[in-house]
Amino acid sequence: MKQLRNILTGVLLACGLSLPAVSMQADSIPAAQNGLVAELDSMAQRDDVTPAEQEENTVDVKEIVFGHIGDSYEWHITDFGETKVIIPLPVIVYSGTTGWHVFLSSRLEENGGCYEGLSIAPEGSKYEGKLVEHDAAGNEVRPWDISITKVTLALLINSVLLIVIVLSVARWYRRHPQDSAAPGGFVGFMEMFIMMVNDDVIKSCVGPKYRKFAPYLLTAFFFIFINNLMGLIPVFPGGANVTGNIAITMVLAVCTFLAVNIFGTKAYWKDIFWPDVPWWLKVPVPMMPFIEFFGIFTKPFALMIRLFANMLAGHMAMLVLTCLIFISASMGPALNGSLTVASVLFNIFMNGLELLVAFIQAYVFTMLSAVFIGLAQEEHTEKAGEKKAIK
Repeated sequence: MKQLRNILTGVLLACGLSLPAVSMQADSIPAAQNGLVAELDSMAQRDDVTPAEQEENTVDVKEIVFGHIGDSYEWHITDFGETKVIIPLPVIVYSGTTGWHVFLSSRLEENGGCYEGLSIAPEGSKYEGKLVEHDAAGNEVRPWDISITKVTLALLINSVLLIVIVLSVARWYRRHPQDSAAPGGFVGFMEMFIMMVNDDVIKSCVGPKYRKFAPYLLTAFFFIFINNLMGLIPVFPGGANVTGNIAITMVLAVCTFLAVNIFGTKAYWKDIFWPDVPWWLKVPVPMMPFIEFFGIFTKPFALMIRLFANMLAGHMAMLVLTCLIFISASMGPALNGSLTVASVLFNIFMNGLELLVAFIQAYVFTMLSAVFIGLAQEEHTEKAGEKKAIK
């Protein structure tokens, strides 16, 4: 860059000597040369940025994205300059060698990242981001961890919110007789919501025995829906990626798995181990029974992955779009301004889309769970009716 400055300066001086000695031009050329030299000097100074300064000004998109969607032992709310506003959460672990440890996560930072022999595993470790201890050989050992992490706290807050909403609606119905006027406001909105899910999804998919499974399916729908909505709120107590955590979706899928297989009828199990297919597909190699039995586990697995992947992808897309503003900050005002406008517009669009996805994912999970439960409740009444007609 400095060589370029010297070359351009020499060219301009040569052009200035060859021009006519007009007073206006003679006054303007040195001014132009001085302005160009000043600009080239500033470019050279910007070009001499040290690697340390460049690293300090670089936005770590990976840390921002995975720091938000991942779990942690503290809840970072915001920053005011150099001051970080963080809620420390209780760490509760049991070590096989040192017993129980209960303390706030802020103790780790106060003591250089290690407290009572426990520390958070660094990047690259198989326990990255989790509390570990070291055995006599220096190997990382994972203790039994029941700490209240960010996702756990958000799960508790959202569950309390769900309980308050449901009990407030139930309280209104307890205080009003059955033949009273229809409720309005929030209670009327919740009644419409509940009847829509109950009549259009649960009743139509499960069949005549839908009342037995309606409490679980309604709870699953509103639990997923509220957690999805709270995840879109950028300030505390929202913003946690609860339904984008595979452990949460796994528990929901296991609940559906138990509801399907514990309450499945004899006809359901008969169709699994002896389906109505040609005999050569069942003996001597039980190909179809094996496929049907394998399908018992693939159905809840699909439920788990679908909800997890869709909610995780939405959070990641919005965070990456937001990071474009900071990534382009060093690319000049024109590019940074255009990318900032594009980032804001796309984020508004993505937030609107995520509101729709929050409902759709809760609806799809409930509908598929109801379909799987309904398939396990069939009694093959058509064949029984055919046998009676033949007799």
